[in-house]
Amino acid sequence: MDISYILNELGEDRENYFQAIAPPIMQTSNFRVEKVSELKKLFDDEYSGYLYSRGLNPTVDILRKKLAVLDGAEDCLVFNSGAAAIFAAILANLRSGDHVVSVEKPYTWAQRMFDVVLPRFGVTTTYVDGTDIGNFERAVLPNTRVIYLESPNSWDYKLQDLVAVAELARSENITTIIDNSYCTPLYQQPFALGIDLVMQTATKYIGGHSDTLGGILTGSRAMIKRIFDSEYLNIGSGIQPFNAWLLIRGLRTLPARLDRITQTTRSVIAFLKGHPLVESVLFPLDETFPQYELAKTQMRGACGLLSFIMKAQKMEEIVRFCESLRHIMMAVSWGGHESLILPRCASFGPGDFDPADPGHRMLRLYVGLEEADYLIRDLAQAFDAT
Repeated sequence: MDISYILNELGEDRENYFQAIAPPIMQTSNFRVEKVSELKKLFDDEYSGYLYSRGLNPTVDILRKKLAVLDGAEDCLVFNSGAAAIFAAILANLRSGDHVVSVEKPYTWAQRMFDVVLPRFGVTTTYVDGTDIGNFERAVLPNTRVIYLESPNSWDYKLQDLVAVAELARSENITTIIDNSYCTPLYQQPFALGIDLVMQTATKYIGGHSDTLGGILTGSRAMIKRIFDSEYLNIGSGIQPFNAWLLIRGLRTLPARLDRITQTTRSVIAFLKGHPLVESVLFPLDETFPQYELAKTQMRGACGLLSFIMKAQKMEEIVRFCESLRHIMMAVSWGGHESLILPRCASFGPGDFDPADPGHRMLRLYVGLEEADYLIRDLAQAFDAT
């Protein structure tokens, strides 16, 4: 199916809303039915139609259809944040006493769930270096029910061999869940590689404008319906119609934005690799990346998130660099129109900085939609100020 059709036409039954080019925002809490039998059918299976916008909503459904097809999946649910999507996906596949294998240092709120929430119910987690399939094999226990992946992750961009992990999981009847926020469906399709549930935060590239939150889960229709009937409805964490409409709007320009960001990122990386104050650059599709060959196999692109290691003996040098930037803003997240910087040392306490540890000198840079020369000039003057 052509991506232009998916983004601009799929799910948009314009004859149902006055042939409007942009879909309406169905800002309603509930829906009228004509017959008691219709009401009973909806009570029996709320996934069969429109009853209450905590469940299904027409505006959200347009978005769901597009996202499912983009991922090559059967179905999709959209949550009000990426953290909510992770929570529902994990919770739906675990019972008391189960075990999870997760990549080490996952997204903050995934790790908080593994370390704080799940242990209350007797669920344990083993963290592994996901770059070696043998680590997964050794970590699997008889009660392992979920393998949680991030490929690439969002700091050092470590990858997992998704085909190998999926084959291992299938042989042990384990559900695989991946955070695919870094790549988006345009640059990586985990379902085609055998993964069961794919999550991405729509807050980032899907929205693209830093003005709304969202989380996406795609998978088989049976799996998605099971999550809808329980965790989705019970927690009440579905996205609101207006935010869904903003994400539909963001999807229209997704390919163009990714193309522009990808081109600019190449120029920024070339500048950083040649600067005397930069020790190294981490980017999955750069030839110097340790897993470059695997990245080429699994990913069509890598877009705009990279990290670099500054040559610094004191934390103050990194602080001065970040605070000297005039156009690149210091903030969390990525995927919007604006370029962002995030120094890892911002999480350190006084006296914790160790210049011998490259991780302490790491900065994460997101390249947005600005001109390459504009960003390079800003980086150059900030380096000059350190």
